[in-house]
Amino acid sequence: MTIDIGYTVPAGESVLDHLGRSPAFAAKAKLAVIIAKTIQELGLSQRQVQQRTGIPQARISEICRGKLKDISRERLEDCLQQLGHDVVITVATARHDGAGELRVEQSDRALETA
Repeated sequence: MTIDIGYTVPAGESVLDHLGRSPAFAAKAKLAVIIAKTIQELGLSQRQVQQRTGIPQARISEICRGKLKDISRERLEDCLQQLGHDVVITVATARHDGAGELRVEQSDRALETA
């Protein structure tokens, strides 16, 4: 069932960017979505994720349900790395007036190793 609320998220953007939450929350939420999706794709139980990441099973459950209050973005990034993802932090060289932007983007590219 689909409910029309009279608002459409532009193509290529996430609904998380339009909820009026802080960019830091949106970044954590996007990381949590990728974690939950990865767990499902790998067919892992939350206990297996606990063994791989060191994050307690109860916390894994909270992450998968979007309860992110007491977990840092860095911990989510580390979890993704333990699940086999490369996490790349890019700082744009161009600067502008005002505060910079924080966003999470997913890429299909593999990291190049030197």
